[in-house]
Amino acid sequence: MEDRPIQNVVQKEISNFWGTLRRLSFDYTFKNGKVKRLTHEVYGKSDGVAILLYNPETRRIILTKQFRAPVWVAQKNQSSLVEVCGGAIDGGEDPMETVKREAVEEVGIAPTNIKFVSQTFLSPGILSEKIFLYTGEYKSEQLTTRDGGVFEEGEEIEVLEITYDKAFAMIKSGELLDARTLILLQHLLLIEST
Repeated sequence: MEDRPIQNVVQKEISNFWGTLRRLSFDYTFKNGKVKRLTHEVYGKSDGVAILLYNPETRRIILTKQFRAPVWVAQKNQSSLVEVCGGAIDGGEDPMETVKREAVEEVGIAPTNIKFVSQTFLSPGILSEKIFLYTGEYKSEQLTTRDGGVFEEGEEIEVLEITYDKAFAMIKSGELLDARTLILLQHLLLIEST
């Protein structure tokens, strides 16, 4: 599908608290040549990173568990999510530097052999945030804490070390709901099966 130009764009900022919510109105030309005025809301903040930390020797991975307000709003009976380590790219920071910083802040591990996997929009119908996905290795002796996060940023993170098999079982059981985590674990599964 070819990109269609949009014209007569009007943007209105609705909110600017943690991220920015904008209402966009524009004229969109459809393939049949008809033009329709469309209105969308777009929420965005800085782009982000996520990293799957894995230990190829012990066949274990590091996941985090933390409070997520949108999960509570959507599910009411659940307020935490098990997910890979990740966070926001600070202004002007390189994604690779961000992923290194976030791993240390969230789980206290400086990963080695970091590899770029992909970049993705997680919910392109509403979010402008793009996520850069990575894998990185760690050694057992690097795991010195079971708690992480930055209190000043409102983070309280439980650090989980689990086996590959347990993680793959959590995919099948539906326990893992975070898209970044699912993508990166399936990437690991592909690597393991080749």
